[in-house]
Amino acid sequence: MKILLFGSNGQVGWELQRSLAPLGSLQACNRQTVDLENPRAVRAAIHDYSPDVVVNAAAYTAVDKAESEPDKAETINAKAVELMANEAKRRNIWLLHYSTDYVFDGEKSGIYSETDKPGPLNTYGRTKLQGEIALQESRCSHLIFRTSWVYSARGSNFVKTIMRLAGEKDRLEIVADQVGAPTSAEFIADATATCLYRVSHGGEFGGQVAGVFHLTASGSTSWHGFACYLLDQMHSLSNKRRLRSQNVHPVSTARYRSAAKRPLNSRLDTQKLTDTFGIYPPPWQFHVQRLVAELCLREGI
Repeated sequence: MKILLFGSNGQVGWELQRSLAPLGSLQACNRQTVDLENPRAVRAAIHDYSPDVVVNAAAYTAVDKAESEPDKAETINAKAVELMANEAKRRNIWLLHYSTDYVFDGEKSGIYSETDKPGPLNTYGRTKLQGEIALQESRCSHLIFRTSWVYSARGSNFVKTIMRLAGEKDRLEIVADQVGAPTSAEFIADATATCLYRVSHGGEFGGQVAGVFHLTASGSTSWHGFACYLLDQMHSLSNKRRLRSQNVHPVSTARYRSAAKRPLNSRLDTQKLTDTFGIYPPPWQFHVQRLVAELCLREGI
């Protein structure tokens, strides 16, 4: 199986290089090798490699900046996806793509299922939803994975920010009324590889499983709860950090002004993923513990 991966330098894309490699021949593309704002470059990459599967982990993810760069966000999150989808349909190949909890408005009291009506609050969520719709309307064989609160050892994310601030600050204020599931890029990549293997090798699957799947860790917390858990894990390994969890104070979203509005409820139901592929997401704390230990070891703490 020949796999073409877009977005290989991102958090999920970096982990996908590891998880997808055992499944076949992998060609990894980053923003330097293939510019998603250039349709010819995207089309040429697919034509030249002639893959059996395209995995798109590339996206415009600067949520606040997207409000001032809507055209760029739409080009990368929607138009490039539409191009990939049309190429996948024409070539009769699979396209795996990642979306986000930000396609929802966060006003539901319960957990969001794949059949709930989207209602994005910001440009990022709107353009990601446009990408979903374009992919579905192409009628190519596809899997769309909606995930949330992604973190990893690579790149910029909430985990690494809190670890840095723990050595600089004595006190923090963190939003406590936004709730979701912190999800490891490592888990997303491993789950993706499992799904792709079963789609490509399992006779009972085929195009019948094409569609949207929620792919997050299990359980949920607030950003405040996430930060406190991170700090407690860090202090269980070392006492060198200045900041303690008891000095992280909960505040409301309204306390902070940002260019993009965020959903308060980002909880996604993953039962469809379990029923279809037999994947049981671990508690969100599981991979957090592993990453904190890894980063502390890397820093020699």
